[in-house]
Amino acid sequence: MPLPSALPLCAPALLERGAQAACRVRSPGRLPPLPQVGVRLDFVALHAQSKPDAVAQIEGDRSLTWRELLERRNRVANALVKQGVGRGEHVIIYAPNSLEYLLASAATRAANAVPIPMNHRLVADEVSYILEHSDAVAAFVGGPYVAMAEEVRRHAARVRLWITLGSQHRPWATSLGELLEQGGTDSPAVDPAQGLGGSMIYTGGTTGKPKGALRAASDAQTTLAFMQALGMMHDDHAHLVAGPLYHSAPGSFSLFAALLGGTVVVMPRFDPEQALHLIDKHRITSTFMAPTLVKRIVDLPESVRARYDVSSMRALIVAAAPCPMRVKEAALGYFGACLYEFYGSTELGINTILRPEDVLRKPGSCGRAAPNIEIALLDDEGRPVPTGEPGEVYVRRFRGMFDVYYKNSEATVQTERGGWHSVGDVAWVDAEGFYTLCDRKRDMIISGGVNIYPAEIEDALHRHPAIEDVAVFGVPDDDWGERVHAAVQLRPNQALTADELRAFARRHLADYKVPREVSFPENFPRDTAGKLVKRLLRDPYWVGQDRKI
Repeated sequence: MPLPSALPLCAPALLERGAQAACRVRSPGRLPPLPQVGVRLDFVALHAQSKPDAVAQIEGDRSLTWRELLERRNRVANALVKQGVGRGEHVIIYAPNSLEYLLASAATRAANAVPIPMNHRLVADEVSYILEHSDAVAAFVGGPYVAMAEEVRRHAARVRLWITLGSQHRPWATSLGELLEQGGTDSPAVDPAQGLGGSMIYTGGTTGKPKGALRAASDAQTTLAFMQALGMMHDDHAHLVAGPLYHSAPGSFSLFAALLGGTVVVMPRFDPEQALHLIDKHRITSTFMAPTLVKRIVDLPESVRARYDVSSMRALIVAAAPCPMRVKEAALGYFGACLYEFYGSTELGINTILRPEDVLRKPGSCGRAAPNIEIALLDDEGRPVPTGEPGEVYVRRFRGMFDVYYKNSEATVQTERGGWHSVGDVAWVDAEGFYTLCDRKRDMIISGGVNIYPAEIEDALHRHPAIEDVAVFGVPDDDWGERVHAAVQLRPNQALTADELRAFARRHLADYKVPREVSFPENFPRDTAGKLVKRLLRDPYWVGQDRKI
């Protein structure tokens, strides 16, 4: 379905070289012609041709023009190919937010390989698992994560090429500088079926191990439709990357902004006042933030917020967890009517969008279906539920959602029902088509916008010799949405304190997965088959709440 408003961009910046007519600014109307679905779009090369000296990326006092970015990207991509990285092979990126991170991702895609961002907060066991499970053949590592890579690389037998980003060099690795010297400046031959390029992001595992959500390709038409619906279509576009690039949303939105030819400004680490400074300095027009980051901004003293001009903002995009109405109201008051909220997931992409004019009118809603997205709410038997009744959210397959969980066909099948997919969220829809999330079928906690899977934590805690059984679930938290709670059943004649359990957990789990609360209930509720009924432990914490997630 064509979108009604204009695409205020020079059309050739979005078209294959030589595929369409000359550039002209469009008046309000339909989206411009785009490459057909499945055709590879090298937007870096196109922008380097149409505006070579425009600034493409900024980090601190460093910047790259589109011409410079293209040359560096091509050199690294060609060096990867020269070093034996093949089409469709997997490449880990384990580094802080930086220009080098963006370069590693762009070069990997240009080499027709698949980038896999690594969560910074994982501990050695978790990093080792992903290195092994992903079958990665190369890995970019930078900053404080070089030391972790050195510790775990013996578990990554398939990784043939380690590349250090920044000033840290290791005898077992090639430096980014060496790759830049090895590769030529011509654009590598592209895989015509790759669209905007694939990716694989590891989500937590409901069965105890992370799952690699593999997305083979996205197409420009779908992406542009989402961007227009989210208020990102501006010819003076400047996008602030406020969250870590290993998360699917910050990484995706940085790619979206680059597709438009906008300037991408990267924060190495989020700081609320620094974010306002960058918005003011670079006249930022869009950013994506989890609700916790927006809260940190609106909670700054008014005298601090008043120092910065944020009038350039046209799209403050919020997602990853429910955003409290207090935070939404404060954000609208400070930034103006530019707050967009969406519901989606790593697997299913963007599914619903709530526009600024509806934020206060539809409190609690996550919006209407995104452009070209079909949503069904189904009961346990797979039947559509009536308007106003809760049902599991299913989205019809579209180009841009994930294809499979890598090497986990069983988990892939569990998400699907006849060409429709679900991640287990429950919602209801009103007569105007606005969706409201109200529950979650599958065992997952969202704390500060980060997905946490209890099975991973339970698997780690079961290793403690004093623990007979454990149930991990989320409980309400005003700041973080949810916090991790562990209910523990001890073996006979065993003793364990909450602090001792947390110390044990920190040896096996990333810090954000360590239970913030620990309880030792006298009885663990079980059904007639002896299976733990976790809901009976969890539900009392949610009494009086208007949501269960």
